[in-house]
Amino acid sequence: MGAANPYVAAATIGMGVIQAKQQKAIGKYNQANAERSALVLEQEGEQIQKQTEFDIARFDQRFRQAEGTTQVSLAKSGVVMDSGTGARITMANAIEAQMERNVMRYNADIGTARKMEEANFSRASGQMARNAARLANIQTASKVGSSLLNQGAFKGLGSTTSTSSYNQNNVNSGIQSNRDDF
Repeated sequence: MGAANPYVAAATIGMGVIQAKQQKAIGKYNQANAERSALVLEQEGEQIQKQTEFDIARFDQRFRQAEGTTQVSLAKSGVVMDSGTGARITMANAIEAQMERNVMRYNADIGTARKMEEANFSRASGQMARNAARLANIQTASKVGSSLLNQGAFKGLGSTTSTSSYNQNNVNSGIQSNRDDF
């Protein structure tokens, strides 16, 4: 195989460099996109907590109103609120209200934890996308090098060329003829 066309070798290298730059840009874009998604998910988790605090405050307001209405109704009917049935109703309502608050907080904590886990997964996916781009860069460089080797672009580097072997033959014949002269 003869020497490689330098234009083909240059084009191969140029296309490899362009492809590697594109792969790097795609990897960075995908990682940045995943990071943005993670930030949005974290904000959604924070929003769940804020919404829960708002819902609990609204629940407490409605509970106080219902409790007041219940006390007024029981008082109209002559029930004493400090003992007996009135006290049991008040205690049961307070326990039920606290349980409702706990359920709201628990659900908010679960929702927030899910959002944080999704955010972590998004970040991991972004890092994997970036690493995949790096791997693609290595593969591109390997393919370019292999292509150049197959084209013979490096043939003859580090070895004697045909002109140097021609010169070596002339030098050897000149030495031989000089020996004959003696």
